[in-house]
Amino acid sequence: MKFLFDFLPVVLFFAAYKLFGSFPPEWILFANQLPGVSLSQVEPRDAIIFATLVLVIASVIQNALHWLLYKRFERMHLVSMAILLVFGSMTIVSKDPDFIKWKVSIFNWIFAAVMLGSLFIGQKTLIERMLSHAIAVPARIWKNVTVMWVVFFTLVGILNLIVAFVFPGENDKNWVNFKLFGMFGLTIVFMIAQMIYLSKYATDVDEAPKEI
Repeated sequence: MKFLFDFLPVVLFFAAYKLFGSFPPEWILFANQLPGVSLSQVEPRDAIIFATLVLVIASVIQNALHWLLYKRFERMHLVSMAILLVFGSMTIVSKDPDFIKWKVSIFNWIFAAVMLGSLFIGQKTLIERMLSHAIAVPARIWKNVTVMWVVFFTLVGILNLIVAFVFPGENDKNWVNFKLFGMFGLTIVFMIAQMIYLSKYATDVDEAPKEI
C-alpha cells in the first residue's frame, strides 16, 4: 500500500497529461489564475505543463496527508517534493518540459549517491537501517544489496534521459508513458529480484550472524 501511495503523484501526472484536452475549460482557466501559469487546451504541448502543475500539487498534498496519518514526514517524499518544486516551477513558468524530465534523473542520482555514501559512512548501510527490523541477513549481503540499488538508481536516471531526449515521442508521449509504466515496472521487477536474493540468506532476526 505504501508503495502505491509513493507512486500516486506520478499516476495523477499521467492522468492529467492524458485527459488534458477533455477537462472542462473552466479548470484550465482556474489553473491560469495561478502565478506563472499560462495554459491553452488548443496547444498539445501544454498538456505536460498542466500535468507538471498537478504533479507539484499532488506532491504537496502527499506530504500533508502523510503527516496527518503518521505525524511525521517521509524523508524520500520531502526530497522528491523539494526537487520537484524547483524543476516543476521552472517547467511551468518557462513552459519547457526539459526541466521536469531532468528532475527524474537528478532524483534517482541523488538517491544513488546517498546509497553509495552509506557504504562508507556509519556502521550500517541505508538499506540495512530501513529493512533490518523485518529481515535479517549477513552484513555482506546488505552491502551487496546497497550496491545493487546504487546501480539501479544510476541506470534508471540514464535510461530516463535516453527516453526523454532521444525517443520522446510526439508531444513527449513516450516519455510520459515511461515515467509511469516503465519506471513503475522496472522498480517492481527489481524489488522482486531483491526479495528473492535476500530470501536466500535470510535468518531469524535474533539469530542472524554479523558477518560471513
